[in-house]
Amino acid sequence: MNRWTTGQVSKQRNISVRTLRYYDQIGLLKPSYKEDNGRRYYSEEDLFTLEKITLLKSLSLPLDDIRNVMDRLSFRHILIAHHNHLQEQLTSLQSSIANTTSLINMVDLEGELSWERVSHLVHNVQPTAKQWIEYFTDDESAFLQNALPKLSSGDQATQQYVSLLRRIEWCIQEAIPPQSDEGYHIACELMKLSQETFNGDEELMEKFWEVRKRPTEESGLYPVSEDVLNFVEMSIAYVLEKEKTQQ
Repeated sequence: MNRWTTGQVSKQRNISVRTLRYYDQIGLLKPSYKEDNGRRYYSEEDLFTLEKITLLKSLSLPLDDIRNVMDRLSFRHILIAHHNHLQEQLTSLQSSIANTTSLINMVDLEGELSWERVSHLVHNVQPTAKQWIEYFTDDESAFLQNALPKLSSGDQATQQYVSLLRRIEWCIQEAIPPQSDEGYHIACELMKLSQETFNGDEELMEKFWEVRKRPTEESGLYPVSEDVLNFVEMSIAYVLEKEKTQQ
């Protein structure tokens, strides 16, 4: 039968000898074997008990509470509780990552952020994200929620949209018209990216664009200025007209 000294358990489980002796003192975990010379050994069952204590501590339970529930909870019950706790931490962490990614993309778009914008993102992301869905059927909504770029995502498509918006804003700032070489190239890239995003569904694309042009208060979508929207429409019209003349 395997037995482990306090030092061996301390090293294997990365728990200090002092902590193990304290558990022994308060009767939370006593080594099962003691030699005549006073040396104490932990059994395999003791190590399972130690693991139960460690898992319960990760749930922020005080040692007194752990002592009270130890004998009433199976190892499986404790593992399930620990699993649920980790899931909650994961959900919270994923939410934090999504919000931070959104802020990074917003900085890329706007150059700087006001506290109002940060507060709006933190408190209102979920409610506003649902508003635009109401303009579409269930099937369309399901498709769009997966297909549309999200500020909370760092994927390539989102970065491409962010880059295009920055270029459009730069053109507006520099008084470069949509009917220019730069406007033409921006529109071509945007049309290609939109085809990929909407999987070539022109009708859905047009339907979403009409929602996109609604006030942010109605759509819940990321606010885009009227100047940017006009630039997009005029530059795309310029591309389509140019293509007609070349046919």
